Amino acid sequence: MGYKCEVKEKKVQPVLSVRTTSAVQNLPQVFGKWYGAIAQYLGELGENPAGPPFVAYYNMDMQNLDIEIGFPVTKKLTDKDDIKSREIPSGKFASCLHIGPYNEIEPAYNELNRWLEEKGYEPTGVAYEVYLNDPSQTPPEDLRTEILFPLKL
Repeated sequence: MGYKCEVKEKKVQPVLSVRTTSAVQNLPQVFGKWYGAIAQYLGELGENPAGPPFVAYYNMDMQNLDIEIGFPVTKKLTDKDDIKSREIPSGKFASCLHIGPYNEIEPAYNELNRWLEEKGYEPTGVAYEVYLNDPSQTPPEDLRTEILFPLKL
């Protein structure tokens, strides 16, 4: 599959999220738990997500992934237990769109890393995945995931 890589300028994005650790094989359960808890809390606040859910990966240790799971929101909200209101900083992000099953996303990462090296961009080390459609309502081959790497200036 051919991937289109590009740089996007992003504004500051308020989010409601949970930072936790997980082994890669447990991610579906961890995502389900925290997306559900955050969505429920948003409902309690009378708020809606301002866009699709995301995960930030702060490392790539597959047995002890440091991740942040959340939703973008329109403004700063009140923290509740493990659910925190924070911001994704503004800046330039390298972007690549993967279409297909989540477990086949690795080639998109490889292509984005190759493209970054070719263009001379330096990522910060954090990787975001933004899930543009709902896996409970979308066939795996049609899932759309945007990979975003914040870039060092």
